[in-house]
Amino acid sequence: MKIVLINPPFKVEYGKFSRDQRSPAITKSGTLYYPTWLASATGVLEEAGHKCKLMDCCAVQMNDDKALQIIRDFKPDMIVINTSTPSIYNDCLFAEKVKDFFPNIFAVLVGTHPSALPEETMGINKAVDAIARREYEYTLRELANNLEAGNCDFSTILGLTYRNSDNQIINNEDRPFIEDLDSLPFVSKVYKEQGIDPKDYFFSAAEYPMMIIFTGRGCPNNCFFCVYPQTFHGRKKYRLRSPENVIQELEYMVENFPELKSIGFEDDTFTADLERTKEICRLMIEKGLNKKFNWWVNARVTLDYVTMKLMKEAGCRLLIAGFESGNQNVLNRMHKGILLDWSKQYVKNANKAGLLIHGCFMVGNPGETKETMQETLNLALELNTDTAQFFPLMVYPGTDAYRWAESNNYLVTRDWSKWITEDGLHSCVISLPGASSTELVEFCNEARRKYYLRPRYIISKMKQFITHPDERKRLIKAGTRFVKFLFKPSED
Repeated sequence: MKIVLINPPFKVEYGKFSRDQRSPAITKSGTLYYPTWLASATGVLEEAGHKCKLMDCCAVQMNDDKALQIIRDFKPDMIVINTSTPSIYNDCLFAEKVKDFFPNIFAVLVGTHPSALPEETMGINKAVDAIARREYEYTLRELANNLEAGNCDFSTILGLTYRNSDNQIINNEDRPFIEDLDSLPFVSKVYKEQGIDPKDYFFSAAEYPMMIIFTGRGCPNNCFFCVYPQTFHGRKKYRLRSPENVIQELEYMVENFPELKSIGFEDDTFTADLERTKEICRLMIEKGLNKKFNWWVNARVTLDYVTMKLMKEAGCRLLIAGFESGNQNVLNRMHKGILLDWSKQYVKNANKAGLLIHGCFMVGNPGETKETMQETLNLALELNTDTAQFFPLMVYPGTDAYRWAESNNYLVTRDWSKWITEDGLHSCVISLPGASSTELVEFCNEARRKYYLRPRYIISKMKQFITHPDERKRLIKAGTRFVKFLFKPSED
Protein backbone atom coordinates (compact mmCIF):
# COMPACT_ATOMS: atom_id res chain seq x y z
CA MET A 1 0.00 0.00 0.00
CA LYS A 2 0.98 3.66 -0.36
CA ILE A 3 1.85 5.55 2.82
CA VAL A 4 2.76 9.18 3.54
CA LEU A 5 4.79 9.86 6.69
CA ILE A 6 4.77 13.56 7.45
CA ASN A 7 5.86 16.38 9.69
CA PRO A 8 2.90 18.58 8.68
CA PRO A 9 3.16 22.35 8.24
CA PHE A 10 3.06 24.35 11.44
CA LYS A 11 3.81 28.05 11.87
CA VAL A 12 5.91 28.01 8.71
CA GLU A 13 5.37 31.75 8.34
CA TYR A 14 7.54 32.28 11.45
CA GLY A 15 10.34 29.77 10.86
CA LYS A 16 11.17 26.07 11.04
CA PHE A 17 9.27 24.31 13.79
CA SER A 18 11.36 21.46 15.25
CA ARG A 19 8.96 18.69 16.37
CA ASP A 20 11.58 16.05 17.10
CA GLN A 21 13.68 17.82 19.71
CA ARG A 22 13.00 17.36 23.40
CA SER A 23 11.20 20.70 23.64
CA PRO A 24 9.49 21.28 20.28
CA ALA A 25 9.48 24.88 19.05
CA ILE A 26 10.93 27.30 16.54
CA THR A 27 14.27 27.90 18.20
CA LYS A 28 15.99 31.22 18.63
CA SER A 29 19.21 29.80 17.20
CA GLY A 30 17.55 28.22 14.16
CA THR A 31 18.17 24.64 15.31
CA LEU A 32 16.09 22.06 13.44
CA TYR A 33 16.28 18.32 14.11
CA TYR A 34 15.94 15.64 11.43
CA PRO A 35 12.74 13.52 11.29
CA THR A 36 14.69 10.55 12.64
CA TRP A 37 11.74 8.55 13.98
CA LEU A 38 9.67 9.00 10.83
CA ALA A 39 12.67 8.02 8.72
CA SER A 40 13.18 4.82 10.69
CA ALA A 41 9.52 3.89 10.26
CA THR A 42 9.71 4.75 6.56
CA GLY A 43 12.59 2.31 6.15
CA VAL A 44 10.77 -0.47 8.02
CA LEU A 45 7.60 0.00 5.96
CA GLU A 46 9.51 0.01 2.69
CA GLU A 47 11.32 -3.19 3.66
CA ALA A 48 7.86 -4.71 4.18
CA GLY A 49 6.95 -3.86 0.59
CA HIS A 50 4.99 -0.65 1.04
CA LYS A 51 5.57 2.45 -1.07
CA CYS A 52 6.34 5.42 1.17
CA LYS A 53 6.76 9.16 0.88
CA LEU A 54 8.53 11.00 3.72
CA MET A 55 7.63 14.69 3.97
CA ASP A 56 9.19 17.19 6.36
CA CYS A 57 7.14 20.28 5.63
CA CYS A 58 8.67 22.35 8.43
CA ALA A 59 12.21 21.88 7.09
CA VAL A 60 11.31 23.50 3.78
CA GLN A 61 8.61 25.77 5.23
CA MET A 62 5.92 24.21 3.04
CA ASN A 63 2.37 25.43 3.65
CA ASP A 64 -0.81 23.35 3.88
CA ASP A 65 -1.89 23.91 0.29
CA LYS A 66 1.41 22.70 -1.16
CA ALA A 67 1.57 19.72 1.23
CA LEU A 68 -1.98 18.68 0.44
CA GLN A 69 -1.30 18.92 -3.29
CA ILE A 70 1.69 16.58 -2.99
CA ILE A 71 -0.39 14.15 -0.96
CA ARG A 72 -3.21 14.26 -3.51
CA ASP A 73 -0.74 13.49 -6.30
CA PHE A 74 0.70 10.54 -4.34
CA LYS A 75 -2.77 9.11 -3.53
CA PRO A 76 -1.87 7.32 -0.28
CA ASP A 77 -3.92 4.69 1.53
CA MET A 78 -2.52 5.63 4.94
CA ILE A 79 -0.98 8.77 6.42
CA VAL A 80 1.28 8.85 9.47
CA ILE A 81 1.35 12.28 11.12
CA ASN A 82 4.16 13.15 13.51
CA THR A 83 2.93 15.47 16.25
CA SER A 84 3.98 17.19 19.48
CA THR A 85 2.37 18.87 22.46
CA PRO A 86 2.26 22.45 21.09
CA SER A 87 1.22 21.38 17.57
CA ILE A 88 -1.33 18.70 18.52
CA TYR A 89 -4.46 20.69 17.57
CA ASN A 90 -2.94 21.76 14.26
CA ASP A 91 -1.83 18.23 13.42
CA CYS A 92 -5.22 16.69 14.17
CA LEU A 93 -6.80 19.35 11.97
CA PHE A 94 -4.33 18.47 9.21
CA ALA A 95 -5.63 14.88 9.31
CA GLU A 96 -9.12 16.30 8.74
CA LYS A 97 -7.91 18.35 5.77
CA VAL A 98 -6.38 15.23 4.21
CA LYS A 99 -9.63 13.35 4.70
CA ASP A 100 -11.52 16.07 2.83
CA PHE A 101 -9.76 14.73 -0.28
CA PHE A 102 -9.38 11.08 0.73
CA PRO A 103 -12.29 10.15 3.04
CA ASN A 104 -11.15 6.53 3.25
CA ILE A 105 -7.50 7.20 4.07
CA PHE A 106 -6.37 5.75 7.41
CA ALA A 107 -4.87 8.53 9.58
CA VAL A 108 -2.41 7.65 12.35
CA LEU A 109 -0.75 9.97 14.86
CA VAL A 110 2.69 9.29 16.34
CA GLY A 111 4.87 11.12 18.86
CA THR A 112 5.37 11.70 22.57
CA HIS A 113 2.13 13.60 23.20
CA PRO A 114 -0.33 11.01 21.82
CA SER A 115 1.76 8.27 23.44
CA ALA A 116 1.23 9.94 26.83
CA LEU A 117 -2.44 10.92 26.29
CA PRO A 118 -3.88 8.51 23.69
CA GLU A 119 -7.56 8.69 24.66
CA GLU A 120 -7.62 12.46 25.07
CA THR A 121 -5.80 12.87 21.75
CA MET A 122 -8.26 10.61 19.93
CA GLY A 123 -11.02 12.87 21.21
CA ILE A 124 -9.58 16.02 19.64
CA ASN A 125 -10.67 15.18 16.12
CA LYS A 126 -12.51 12.15 14.76
CA ALA A 127 -10.44 12.35 11.59
CA VAL A 128 -7.69 10.61 13.58
CA ASP A 129 -8.26 6.85 13.20
CA ALA A 130 -5.47 5.57 15.42
CA ILE A 131 -2.36 6.29 17.45
CA ALA A 132 0.80 4.22 17.24
CA ARG A 133 2.23 4.70 20.72
CA ARG A 134 5.90 4.89 21.78
CA GLU A 135 8.38 3.28 19.35
CA TYR A 136 6.09 2.78 16.41
CA GLU A 137 8.02 1.16 13.54
CA TYR A 138 6.67 -2.36 14.00
CA THR A 139 3.22 -1.17 15.07
CA LEU A 140 2.87 0.71 11.78
CA ARG A 141 4.20 -2.25 9.82
CA GLU A 142 1.63 -4.60 11.32
CA LEU A 143 -1.15 -2.05 10.86
CA ALA A 144 -0.23 -1.44 7.20
CA ASN A 145 -0.08 -5.17 6.51
CA ASN A 146 -3.55 -5.61 8.04
CA LEU A 147 -5.04 -2.76 6.04
CA GLU A 148 -3.51 -4.00 2.80
CA ALA A 149 -5.00 -7.44 3.43
CA GLY A 150 -8.42 -5.91 4.16
CA ASN A 151 -8.23 -7.00 7.80
CA CYS A 152 -9.81 -4.36 10.02
CA ASP A 153 -9.48 -6.36 13.23
CA PHE A 154 -6.74 -4.42 15.04
CA SER A 155 -7.24 -6.06 18.44
CA THR A 156 -3.94 -7.95 18.36
CA ILE A 157 -1.70 -5.06 17.22
CA LEU A 158 0.42 -4.13 20.22
CA GLY A 159 1.04 -0.44 20.84
CA LEU A 160 -2.07 0.69 18.95
CA THR A 161 -4.93 2.91 20.11
CA TYR A 162 -7.93 2.95 17.75
CA ARG A 163 -11.72 3.24 17.42
CA ASN A 164 -13.63 0.01 17.08
CA SER A 165 -16.84 -0.54 15.10
CA ASP A 166 -18.88 0.78 18.05
CA ASN A 167 -16.82 4.00 18.05
CA GLN A 168 -15.18 3.05 21.35
CA ILE A 169 -11.53 3.99 21.89
CA ILE A 170 -9.45 0.86 22.47
CA ASN A 171 -5.95 0.88 23.94
CA ASN A 172 -4.14 -2.33 23.08
CA GLU A 173 -1.30 -3.47 25.30
CA ASP A 174 2.03 -1.69 24.89
CA ARG A 175 4.44 -3.09 22.35
CA PRO A 176 7.75 -4.19 23.91
CA PHE A 177 10.69 -1.96 23.10
CA ILE A 178 12.78 -3.03 20.11
CA GLU A 179 15.78 -4.99 21.36
CA ASP A 180 17.60 -5.75 18.12
CA LEU A 181 18.34 -2.22 16.91
CA ASP A 182 20.79 -3.54 14.31
CA SER A 183 17.77 -4.91 12.43
CA LEU A 184 16.45 -1.42 11.76
CA PRO A 185 17.35 0.35 8.49
CA PHE A 186 19.87 3.17 8.46
CA VAL A 187 17.95 6.44 8.77
CA SER A 188 20.68 8.12 6.72
CA LYS A 189 19.87 5.76 3.84
CA VAL A 190 16.20 6.74 4.14
CA TYR A 191 17.20 10.43 4.15
CA LYS A 192 19.12 9.83 0.93
CA GLU A 193 16.41 7.86 -0.85
CA GLN A 194 13.64 10.24 0.23
CA GLY A 195 15.52 13.37 -0.80
CA ILE A 196 16.00 14.81 2.69
CA ASP A 197 18.53 17.63 2.20
CA PRO A 198 21.11 18.21 4.98
CA LYS A 199 21.21 21.89 4.10
CA ASP A 200 17.66 22.24 5.46
CA TYR A 201 18.73 21.20 8.98
CA PHE A 202 20.84 22.93 11.58
CA PHE A 203 22.20 22.66 15.11
CA SER A 204 23.64 25.90 16.42
CA ALA A 205 26.54 24.26 18.27
CA ALA A 206 27.59 21.98 15.39
CA GLU A 207 29.46 22.64 12.17
CA TYR A 208 27.19 23.03 9.15
CA PRO A 209 25.95 21.01 7.35
CA MET A 210 25.28 18.26 9.86
CA MET A 211 23.23 15.07 10.21
CA ILE A 212 21.56 13.37 13.20
CA ILE A 213 21.23 9.63 13.83
CA PHE A 214 20.57 7.35 16.82
CA THR A 215 22.98 4.64 17.97
CA GLY A 216 20.85 3.53 20.93
CA ARG A 217 17.48 4.05 22.59
CA GLY A 218 16.40 4.45 26.17
CA CYS A 219 18.15 6.11 29.09
CA PRO A 220 19.40 4.61 32.38
CA ASN A 221 18.84 7.85 34.32
CA ASN A 222 15.82 9.32 36.14
CA CYS A 223 15.74 13.05 35.33
CA PHE A 224 12.16 13.99 36.10
CA PHE A 225 11.70 16.39 33.17
CA CYS A 226 13.06 14.50 30.14
CA VAL A 227 10.16 13.57 27.87
CA TYR A 228 11.48 10.89 25.49
CA PRO A 229 12.62 8.32 28.09
CA GLN A 230 9.38 8.68 30.05
CA THR A 231 6.88 8.61 27.19
CA PHE A 232 8.61 7.02 24.23
CA HIS A 233 11.66 4.78 24.46
CA GLY A 234 11.98 3.96 28.13
CA ARG A 235 13.95 4.57 31.29
CA LYS A 236 16.53 2.35 32.96
CA LYS A 237 17.63 0.29 29.98
CA TYR A 238 19.86 1.69 27.23
CA ARG A 239 19.39 -0.52 24.17
CA LEU A 240 22.34 -0.44 21.82
CA ARG A 241 23.28 -0.83 18.21
CA SER A 242 26.50 -2.79 17.89
CA PRO A 243 29.67 -0.75 17.26
CA GLU A 244 30.07 -2.50 13.91
CA ASN A 245 26.55 -1.52 12.82
CA VAL A 246 27.16 2.11 13.80
CA ILE A 247 30.40 2.18 11.83
CA GLN A 248 28.66 0.73 8.77
CA GLU A 249 26.17 3.59 8.82
CA LEU A 250 28.92 6.17 9.26
CA GLU A 251 30.71 4.72 6.23
CA TYR A 252 27.46 4.95 4.26
CA MET A 253 27.11 8.61 5.27
CA VAL A 254 30.67 9.46 4.23
CA GLU A 255 30.09 7.92 0.82
CA ASN A 256 26.65 9.37 0.21
CA PHE A 257 26.83 12.74 2.00
CA PRO A 258 30.38 14.00 1.38
CA GLU A 259 29.29 17.54 2.22
CA LEU A 260 28.69 16.71 5.90
CA LYS A 261 30.94 18.46 8.39
CA SER A 262 29.43 17.09 11.58
CA ILE A 263 27.32 14.15 12.81
CA GLY A 264 25.19 14.09 15.95
CA PHE A 265 24.47 10.93 17.92
CA GLU A 266 21.13 11.80 19.46
CA ASP A 267 21.08 9.05 22.09
CA ASP A 268 19.96 10.49 25.42
CA THR A 269 23.30 9.49 26.95
CA PHE A 270 25.72 8.17 24.35
CA THR A 271 28.41 7.52 26.96
CA ALA A 272 26.24 5.47 29.33
CA ASP A 273 28.08 2.33 28.17
CA LEU A 274 31.73 3.34 28.31
CA GLU A 275 33.16 0.16 26.79
CA ARG A 276 30.90 0.47 23.76
CA THR A 277 31.79 4.16 23.47
CA LYS A 278 35.47 3.29 23.45
CA GLU A 279 35.00 0.52 20.89
CA ILE A 280 33.15 2.87 18.52
CA CYS A 281 35.98 5.38 18.94
CA ARG A 282 38.65 2.76 18.24
CA LEU A 283 36.82 1.64 15.10
CA MET A 284 36.44 5.24 13.90
CA ILE A 285 40.19 5.72 14.23
CA GLU A 286 40.95 2.37 12.60
CA LYS A 287 38.68 3.14 9.62
CA GLY A 288 39.95 6.72 9.29
CA LEU A 289 36.47 8.14 9.89
CA ASN A 290 37.92 10.62 12.37
CA LYS A 291 39.44 12.40 9.36
CA LYS A 292 36.15 12.59 7.45
CA PHE A 293 33.87 14.49 9.87
CA ASN A 294 33.56 15.56 13.50
CA TRP A 295 30.76 14.49 15.82
CA TRP A 296 28.89 15.37 18.99
CA VAL A 297 27.01 13.49 21.71
CA ASN A 298 24.90 13.95 24.82
CA ALA A 299 27.20 13.01 27.70
CA ARG A 300 26.54 13.23 31.42
CA VAL A 301 28.97 15.00 33.71
CA THR A 302 30.17 11.63 35.03
CA LEU A 303 32.28 11.16 31.87
CA ASP A 304 35.97 10.69 32.67
CA TYR A 305 39.00 12.39 31.11
CA VAL A 306 40.54 9.24 29.62
CA THR A 307 37.38 8.52 27.62
CA MET A 308 37.13 12.18 26.59
CA LYS A 309 40.67 12.05 25.26
CA LEU A 310 39.92 8.94 23.19
CA MET A 311 36.71 10.53 21.89
CA LYS A 312 38.66 13.61 20.81
CA GLU A 313 41.15 11.42 18.95
CA ALA A 314 38.23 9.69 17.23
CA GLY A 315 36.91 13.02 15.94
CA CYS A 316 34.53 14.13 18.68
CA ARG A 317 34.22 17.90 18.75
CA LEU A 318 31.40 18.67 21.15
CA LEU A 319 29.74 17.35 24.31
CA ILE A 320 26.20 18.36 25.26
CA ALA A 321 25.81 18.35 29.02
CA GLY A 322 22.80 18.92 31.25
CA PHE A 323 24.21 20.97 34.11
CA GLU A 324 20.65 22.24 34.72
CA SER A 325 21.05 24.02 38.08
CA GLY A 326 23.67 25.66 40.23
CA ASN A 327 21.95 24.51 43.43
CA GLN A 328 22.50 20.99 44.74
CA ASN A 329 19.10 20.74 46.44
CA VAL A 330 17.35 21.60 43.17
CA LEU A 331 19.45 19.01 41.32
CA ASN A 332 18.48 16.39 43.89
CA ARG A 333 14.79 17.20 43.68
CA MET A 334 14.73 16.88 39.88
CA HIS A 335 16.43 13.46 40.28
CA LYS A 336 19.40 14.56 38.19
CA GLY A 337 21.80 12.27 40.01
CA ILE A 338 24.87 14.53 39.79
CA LEU A 339 26.94 16.75 42.09
CA LEU A 340 27.99 20.31 41.36
CA ASP A 341 31.66 19.41 41.78
CA TRP A 342 31.29 16.80 39.04
CA SER A 343 30.09 19.48 36.63
CA LYS A 344 33.08 21.66 37.35
CA GLN A 345 35.54 18.79 36.94
CA TYR A 346 33.80 17.72 33.74
CA VAL A 347 34.41 21.12 32.16
CA LYS A 348 38.04 21.12 33.25
CA ASN A 349 38.54 17.66 31.76
CA ALA A 350 36.80 18.59 28.50
CA ASN A 351 38.91 21.73 28.15
CA LYS A 352 42.04 19.65 28.76
CA ALA A 353 40.93 17.09 26.15
CA GLY A 354 40.20 19.85 23.62
CA LEU A 355 36.43 19.26 23.50
CA LEU A 356 33.81 21.99 23.24
CA ILE A 357 30.73 21.92 25.48
CA HIS A 358 27.16 23.04 24.93
CA GLY A 359 25.76 23.58 28.43
CA CYS A 360 22.06 23.20 29.27
CA PHE A 361 20.61 25.20 32.15
CA MET A 362 17.04 25.19 33.40
CA VAL A 363 15.01 27.11 35.98
CA GLY A 364 11.61 26.39 37.51
CA ASN A 365 12.34 23.01 39.08
CA PRO A 366 11.23 21.88 42.57
CA GLY A 367 12.75 24.07 45.26
CA GLU A 368 13.49 26.92 42.83
CA THR A 369 13.74 30.46 44.19
CA LYS A 370 15.17 33.67 42.84
CA GLU A 371 18.33 32.89 44.82
CA THR A 372 18.77 29.42 43.30
CA MET A 373 18.17 30.86 39.83
CA GLN A 374 21.01 33.29 40.40
CA GLU A 375 23.20 30.37 41.51
CA THR A 376 22.47 28.72 38.17
CA LEU A 377 23.57 31.78 36.23
CA ASN A 378 26.68 32.05 38.38
CA LEU A 379 27.52 28.42 37.61
CA ALA A 380 27.03 28.98 33.89
CA LEU A 381 29.35 31.99 33.91
CA GLU A 382 31.94 30.04 35.91
CA LEU A 383 31.85 27.03 33.58
CA ASN A 384 32.05 29.32 30.53
CA THR A 385 31.17 26.65 27.96
CA ASP A 386 31.35 27.28 24.21
CA THR A 387 27.57 27.69 24.02
CA ALA A 388 24.80 27.61 26.60
CA GLN A 389 21.02 27.53 26.69
CA PHE A 390 18.72 28.84 29.42
CA PHE A 391 15.10 27.71 29.55
CA PRO A 392 12.22 27.59 31.99
CA LEU A 393 11.24 24.04 32.88
CA MET A 394 9.10 22.63 30.07
CA VAL A 395 6.57 20.16 31.46
CA TYR A 396 5.15 17.61 29.03
CA PRO A 397 2.33 15.11 29.60
CA GLY A 398 3.58 11.72 30.73
CA THR A 399 6.57 13.07 32.67
CA ASP A 400 7.16 13.29 36.41
CA ALA A 401 7.61 17.05 35.92
CA TYR A 402 4.12 17.39 34.47
CA ARG A 403 2.56 15.34 37.27
CA TRP A 404 4.43 17.46 39.84
CA ALA A 405 3.26 20.70 38.27
CA GLU A 406 -0.32 19.48 37.92
CA SER A 407 -0.60 18.09 41.46
CA ASN A 408 0.73 21.34 42.94
CA ASN A 409 -1.50 23.59 40.80
CA TYR A 410 1.53 25.17 39.14
CA LEU A 411 0.15 24.79 35.61
CA VAL A 412 -1.20 28.06 34.24
CA THR A 413 -3.03 26.38 31.34
CA ARG A 414 -4.11 23.05 29.83
CA ASP A 415 -4.36 24.54 26.36
CA TRP A 416 -1.56 22.63 24.61
CA SER A 417 -1.09 25.37 22.02
CA LYS A 418 0.16 27.64 24.82
CA TRP A 419 3.31 25.49 25.23
CA ILE A 420 4.77 27.90 22.67
CA THR A 421 4.19 31.55 21.85
CA GLU A 422 2.13 32.74 18.89
CA ASP A 423 5.28 32.96 16.78
CA GLY A 424 6.40 29.46 17.75
CA LEU A 425 9.03 30.17 20.42
CA HIS A 426 9.25 28.32 23.73
CA SER A 427 6.76 29.48 26.33
CA CYS A 428 6.40 28.88 30.07
CA VAL A 429 3.26 27.22 31.43
CA ILE A 430 4.17 26.91 35.11
CA SER A 431 4.10 29.49 37.88
CA LEU A 432 5.82 28.69 41.19
CA PRO A 433 5.47 30.21 44.67
CA GLY A 434 9.03 31.51 44.40
CA ALA A 435 8.93 32.58 40.75
CA SER A 436 6.04 33.33 38.42
CA SER A 437 5.97 32.19 34.79
CA THR A 438 6.81 35.74 33.72
CA GLU A 439 9.75 35.90 36.10
CA LEU A 440 11.09 32.56 34.87
CA VAL A 441 11.01 33.75 31.26
CA GLU A 442 12.52 37.12 32.12
CA PHE A 443 15.31 35.46 34.04
CA CYS A 444 16.20 33.21 31.10
CA ASN A 445 16.22 36.16 28.71
CA GLU A 446 18.46 38.15 31.03
CA ALA A 447 20.74 35.15 31.68
CA ARG A 448 21.12 34.69 27.93
CA ARG A 449 22.10 38.32 27.49
CA LYS A 450 24.58 38.27 30.35
CA TYR A 451 26.16 35.09 29.06
CA TYR A 452 26.53 35.98 25.38
CA LEU A 453 27.19 39.71 25.63
CA ARG A 454 30.20 39.40 27.91
CA PRO A 455 33.34 40.98 26.35
CA ARG A 456 35.24 37.79 27.24
CA TYR A 457 32.76 35.65 25.32
CA ILE A 458 32.54 37.96 22.30
CA ILE A 459 36.34 38.08 21.99
CA SER A 460 36.53 34.27 22.19
CA LYS A 461 34.01 33.94 19.34
CA MET A 462 35.92 36.43 17.21
CA LYS A 463 39.09 34.41 17.72
CA GLN A 464 37.21 31.21 16.89
CA PHE A 465 35.92 32.78 13.69
CA ILE A 466 39.41 33.84 12.61
CA THR A 467 41.39 30.75 13.61
CA HIS A 468 38.85 28.02 12.76
CA PRO A 469 37.44 28.54 9.23
CA ASP A 470 35.25 25.43 9.55
CA GLU A 471 33.32 27.14 12.36
CA ARG A 472 32.38 30.19 10.30
CA LYS A 473 29.22 28.85 8.65
CA ARG A 474 27.58 27.85 11.91
CA LEU A 475 28.73 31.03 13.72
CA ILE A 476 27.20 33.22 11.01
CA LYS A 477 24.04 31.12 10.63
CA ALA A 478 23.36 30.87 14.36
CA GLY A 479 24.58 34.34 15.23
CA THR A 480 22.53 36.28 12.69
CA ARG A 481 19.31 34.65 13.91
CA PHE A 482 20.13 34.51 17.62
CA VAL A 483 21.45 38.03 18.11
CA LYS A 484 18.07 39.65 17.42
CA PHE A 485 16.57 37.81 20.40
CA LEU A 486 19.28 39.05 22.76
CA PHE A 487 18.07 42.63 22.40
CA LYS A 488 14.36 41.91 22.47
CA PRO A 489 12.27 43.03 25.45
CA SER A 490 11.44 40.41 28.03
CA GLU A 491 9.32 37.88 26.19
CA ASP A 492 9.96 34.30 25.11
